[in-house]
Amino acid sequence: MKAEFANRREAGWRLASQLDQYVSRPDVIVLALPRGGVPVGFEVAKYLNVPLDVFVVRKLGVPGHEELAMGAIASGGTRVLNKDLIQMLRLRESVVDQVAAHEGQELLRRESAYRAGRPALHVEGKVVILVDDGIATGATMRAAIAALRQLQAGWIIIAAPVIALDSFNVLRGQADDIVAVLAPEDFRGVGQWYEDFSQTTDQEVRELLEEADRILVRAGV
Repeated sequence: MKAEFANRREAGWRLASQLDQYVSRPDVIVLALPRGGVPVGFEVAKYLNVPLDVFVVRKLGVPGHEELAMGAIASGGTRVLNKDLIQMLRLRESVVDQVAAHEGQELLRRESAYRAGRPALHVEGKVVILVDDGIATGATMRAAIAALRQLQAGWIIIAAPVIALDSFNVLRGQADDIVAVLAPEDFRGVGQWYEDFSQTTDQEVRELLEEADRILVRAGV
């Protein structure tokens, strides 16, 4: 099967063309999930002429069963917990706090590495376009939506070049809007839809965020 997108930048441009109603709106920001979502988000933000930032989400794994998520933390200091799972496993609050503290350090390290001193964008009351390079299960995106609700985002739009159909249907009920170029039923992984799906580096993330800022300055935004 031929790949649908040459790379993330092309995928972002195609995704952006479906968001024309948000061009140059002062209440709109683009938040990209790093690292792979940033090249996509860059093209969306450039097309729309709006600010770009990263939104980091870290899963809180159950100790000894780290693949099992008891919650997540995200940019802005928000914490989303699966209280039913925590209660079922009889996890002490101190255990949850310990895991959250550890992941919080990693979250701050990543934000520092990506932003290089740039202040985070404020999301309260904003129209937030939350971008990734593709969505398989949607678990990270669901955590991001919950975190943005806590941060009082005004309107949340999920945007990705390709979203598995099952996840598209679930996320449509959790976000205020959802946009995709493709929502295939036969979905084996995000990488199958890209010719070039090489890993995005921290340096690329920093450079794209800096370039997004320069574009807005030149445009007088």
